[in-house]
Amino acid sequence: MNAAISPLPAFGPALPEIVLAIITLGLVLLGAFKGDGAKRLIDTIALCGLVAVGLLLIDQGEGRIATFNDAFVVDGFARVMKILTLIGSFSAILLSSRYLHEEKIARFEFTILILLATIGMMMMCSANELISLYLGVELQSLALYVVAAFHRDNAKSAEAGLKYFVLGALSSGMLLYGMSLVYGFTGSVTFPAIAKAVSGHGGAGVVFGLVFIIAGLAFKMSIVPFHMWTPDVYEGAPTPVAAFFATAPKMAAVAMTTRILIDAFLPVLKDWQPIIVFAAITSMGLGAFAAIGQRNLKRLLAYSSIGNMGYAMVGLAAGTLAGVEGIVIFMSVYLAMTLGVFAVVLAMQSGGKRLESVGDLAGLSRSNPALAFVMATLLFSLIGIPPLGGFFGKYYVFAAAIEAKLFTLAVIGILASVVSAFYYLRLIKVMYFDAPTLPVIPVAGELRFVMWAAAGFVLLFALFANPLRLVALGASQSLF
Repeated sequence: MNAAISPLPAFGPALPEIVLAIITLGLVLLGAFKGDGAKRLIDTIALCGLVAVGLLLIDQGEGRIATFNDAFVVDGFARVMKILTLIGSFSAILLSSRYLHEEKIARFEFTILILLATIGMMMMCSANELISLYLGVELQSLALYVVAAFHRDNAKSAEAGLKYFVLGALSSGMLLYGMSLVYGFTGSVTFPAIAKAVSGHGGAGVVFGLVFIIAGLAFKMSIVPFHMWTPDVYEGAPTPVAAFFATAPKMAAVAMTTRILIDAFLPVLKDWQPIIVFAAITSMGLGAFAAIGQRNLKRLLAYSSIGNMGYAMVGLAAGTLAGVEGIVIFMSVYLAMTLGVFAVVLAMQSGGKRLESVGDLAGLSRSNPALAFVMATLLFSLIGIPPLGGFFGKYYVFAAAIEAKLFTLAVIGILASVVSAFYYLRLIKVMYFDAPTLPVIPVAGELRFVMWAAAGFVLLFALFANPLRLVALGASQSLF
């Protein structure tokens, strides 16, 4: 996989990240001079900047280009995952605007922190060596630590930020220790050189280091057993922050994990495959059973997110072209479903009070039929009911596992999906059959946009499933 010759200047492959960094620094100056009064202007510029960066990514073409001595690579897989990350960040800013004003925490720093985290996530998607990967992880993490505790006057938000910081620092240490072991035993930090060094004779030292790397990456994806921060942070953080944590960082973390395991450690597939299989099984199981007893809606969505990351790991465990293709399709659908559900949660408000328990959904079909329809559509998709998008997402990762002869993993995944249907159907039952407790809910324009875009995507997924599959196939082929 040699880098193709590109007419772009040396920094050309990293141009989207550079442009986003320049926009972010400009917004820092604007905020410093204008203060919080410039929050709406900063949000608008940030949203336009994210769109412009997405267009730059698309304009880079389809080839594989690298820069900075092969430390930073842009290929089909990186482009697709970066675009998904940008969509998550764009939606988080869009969803946060009205909420932050109502909570009286509308400070301009929020949007800038989201942009800084996005730059780090984009670096994670393109990292082709251990050092650049770690730089991306830390740039993302430092911004997210602050975002998690952004509602500083709220005790739960402060607790969420502290928990995420302490456990995040632990995971970063584990990740760095694993990287140092791999470097010590292979003599290189670039993925192609590591793959060459471990080919045929990985050795116990490399495997030991790889275990620590996977542990550090598992925290970023909230994979069992490194999931413990997820329910508390989702519940304590402001709802738009929880929506952000559940989407954009997950795209980057899955992309980073897929790239490092396929690009650098595919020759030792038999060594890391059991670890990923175990992580997938435990994550799917915990996501299915732990959410059953939850009454807080955001905690329930946290366990749902853990389970969905387990489904993504099913595709990675296959270690094949079809597996990576399944990951791209599944993460695309997961992004839409999660953004839509969180938009509905944000829309559930009455007299300034945040309504976040499962019981608060009672009678939603009568107080706001459109809101209930969107929520029901997204919940049926999360279950995996055909022909909604969630069915296709799970189908492709399970098919990849079966093709790789991981029959037990596929069966357990299907059973976990059946169990998880219980609490998703319970939400639908509460919305359509329980006595209404909510007044008529006016829904803000930006929330309606995100909700209907997400519902339309999963509802009409079958119409454009083939084009998306071709994009996913092209993205996966760039890693093999």
